[in-house]
Amino acid sequence: MVRELTHFIGGQHVAGTSGKFGDVYDPNIGEVQARVPLASKSEVEAVIANAEEAQKVWAAFNPQKRARVLMKFLTLVQDEMDSLAALLSSEHGKTIPDAKGDIQRGLEVIEFAVGIPHLLKGEYSESAGTGIDVYSMRQPLGVVAGITPFNFPAMIPLWKAGPALATGNAFVLKPSERDPSVPLRLAELFLEAGLPPGVFNVVNGDKEAVDTLLHDPRIKAVGFVGSTPIAQYIYETATANGKRAQCFGGAKNHAIVMPDADLDDVADQLIGAGYGSAGERCMAISVAVPVGEETADRLVAKLTERVHKLNVGRSDDLGADFGPLVGQDGVDRVNNYVQIGIDEGAELVVDGRGLTVEGGENGYFVGATLFDKVTPEMRIYQEEIFGPVVTVVRAADYEEGLRLANEHEYGNGVAIFTRDGDTARDFAARVQVGMVGINVPIPVPIAYYTFGGWKRSGFGDLNQHGPDSIRFYTKTKTVTQRWPSGLKESNAFVIPTMD
Repeated sequence: MVRELTHFIGGQHVAGTSGKFGDVYDPNIGEVQARVPLASKSEVEAVIANAEEAQKVWAAFNPQKRARVLMKFLTLVQDEMDSLAALLSSEHGKTIPDAKGDIQRGLEVIEFAVGIPHLLKGEYSESAGTGIDVYSMRQPLGVVAGITPFNFPAMIPLWKAGPALATGNAFVLKPSERDPSVPLRLAELFLEAGLPPGVFNVVNGDKEAVDTLLHDPRIKAVGFVGSTPIAQYIYETATANGKRAQCFGGAKNHAIVMPDADLDDVADQLIGAGYGSAGERCMAISVAVPVGEETADRLVAKLTERVHKLNVGRSDDLGADFGPLVGQDGVDRVNNYVQIGIDEGAELVVDGRGLTVEGGENGYFVGATLFDKVTPEMRIYQEEIFGPVVTVVRAADYEEGLRLANEHEYGNGVAIFTRDGDTARDFAARVQVGMVGINVPIPVPIAYYTFGGWKRSGFGDLNQHGPDSIRFYTKTKTVTQRWPSGLKESNAFVIPTMD
């Protein structure tokens, strides 16, 4: 039976009225399991109006009360971890353990946001001038929006919403229409935790909904994660309309493997980093760069052995290493890139195309694929594949490996594997990439540091979570005050100085 989904507006489920719907598939079997309404411009405008009124109530909560709501939300989500992970897995296709990780990384940012009473503290200078004190405070922007991707339907919405709500804003979430059920359930749990109705809203939609959020002057800030062309479009459109924007796009993350590295450990790490979640992660390691021919030969042999042992299965198979891609378009894209790699002259070591999974014969499965002897001129090196494909680009020396990462148009994440501290230190200082791992394959920072890529992986001055998120969702007000004691002569026509 096909489920009928809704929007979540003003603290309640609201049926769509546009007449437009999107299909939500079960990627394990390739069948429609739900229909999601796609909001019209007028529906989105109504959501914004509702959020604008609710924000006034929420902003009046002191920071400690907001923190208590977030703490209650943490408890509610943790109590429902199993059911939420199963729901997420059923729509996205990632395995149950991977789905739990998706939720948990989102909760870690909520945990960070619980510290909002401290994070909102401003600055104070007593007696900056004669009888003059100066202080600053951070205040909410108003109504802000998050436009989030299919590959992390819990984590990214919570990365956006946690700091936005903690700082006193109302939040409008436009999740991916591919897997919207978990965001809708999170909205219910926020309400149950004590968030006033209308402060957290979920409006499903396509480009019409997105463009409405980008052009409506009541939306003060927009956060986005997705492909680079869309990230650039959203950033340019939002900023042209006077909004703050933080937009994160594609990636081509390199792992530089030095000759002194423990290659068994490296191979194990790269298998998880490259093929986990079927490669549908912006922090996936999709390019291995072994330094030296001997290192390359040994690493490829070890990767090949491990790739052949991977178990690809249904997302509800607890023995599966990874599950299906989210849709048939993903399968077609990956298969197309594999053929492009062959045509360009790369060596196809393991071909994952044409995989059939028992119980998922019509599902969206692609097996782990490995290319060797890829060169920088090839499209499979230049472009993001977003699937279970790892390419090996051989470097003659350390400087060539570093140059590959630096010259690529994407700059999201990078890693180096080495036992030499001097090499690692030099690499961290010189590499032109936003997030760096040293013997860590997926360098996603912990919640109280900031997450963000460089070059065409990120648009905007402030990143996700950590201190940047508090700055992004607030505006600073600076107050200069003087309290004269008794009646004194003054010259009101002179600007106060700090003499």
